[in-house]
Amino acid sequence: MRVGCFAEFGDASVMRIEHRPDPGRPRGAELLVAVEASSINGTDLGLRRGDLPPATWGRMPFVPGFDLAGRVLAVGPAATAFSPGDRVAALLPHRGGGLAEQVLVGQDRAARIPEDVGAPEAAAVTLAGLTALQALHRQGRLRARTGPGGRPARVLVCGAAGGIGSLAVQLAALAGAEVVGTTSRDKLDWVRDLGVPRVLDRRADDLDRQLRDAGPFELVLDAAGRSRHRDLAPSLAPGGIVVSVRPLHPDVLRSLRPGRADFTAVRTAARSADLAHLLQLVATGRLRVPVEHVVRLGEVARAHQLAEAGGRGKVVVDLTA
Repeated sequence: MRVGCFAEFGDASVMRIEHRPDPGRPRGAELLVAVEASSINGTDLGLRRGDLPPATWGRMPFVPGFDLAGRVLAVGPAATAFSPGDRVAALLPHRGGGLAEQVLVGQDRAARIPEDVGAPEAAAVTLAGLTALQALHRQGRLRARTGPGGRPARVLVCGAAGGIGSLAVQLAALAGAEVVGTTSRDKLDWVRDLGVPRVLDRRADDLDRQLRDAGPFELVLDAAGRSRHRDLAPSLAPGGIVVSVRPLHPDVLRSLRPGRADFTAVRTAARSADLAHLLQLVATGRLRVPVEHVVRLGEVARAHQLAEAGGRGKVVVDLTA
């Protein structure tokens, strides 16, 4: 089978195609999946650049890819939730491996893809969607938050045009929150089109004033993992919380001191129920998955280049072409 991998750290040009043996028969509760699509996430880019600690990845050459969509080829003897032929999406563990034509994955990491959802959308919503959903509702406890007088909670999403942010603004709105997003000037209208009435230019000279006018916020989600706590804390309402999507960022680690109640980081969990919920939202049209580019596996280096350029939505690799 073909895989997309890198054997050294560097820019997108280090990505290459290799041929490897098929993964073999599934054991236990594993599923053998013929992968149709996998999306590029920030974690993939950080691993390829060498930005993340060695403990987070396996041996070289390393096959990145943490989400996938495809069709079940075979099931292990203890697998009870799926059958051959089922369409599934899944979140893979830290060893990655999603940029491969076949993958073994535990059934507890997978969810069935509804008939009306395409493989690119299913792959694109998996890691980014799970991160957004869990940041808002597990770490951020959004449904338990309200403003003075019982008004809906106000949520600020920093990095609202990225893969995580573009889903987070929609999920927060679906939960009844008043949502404000920040992004670069050229993406303001695009984020507004996702249903966000107020979007601010993150490089505006008077951004602090605009945030004060729009807030205070019961929840601030740093969906890009770039903001510093001291920059976001003044926007918080009393009892509010900042949630970062990047636990390993130095500014995040400095803020995660014991007992701190106004700052936390999300560690995305492969919860089948959460993934099934996201896919159902996509199937019913309540959640839009912005897929900007779909690139063939043979052009995996270009896929990394596009993702690194920071466009509008997700870059997906098609493993069927």
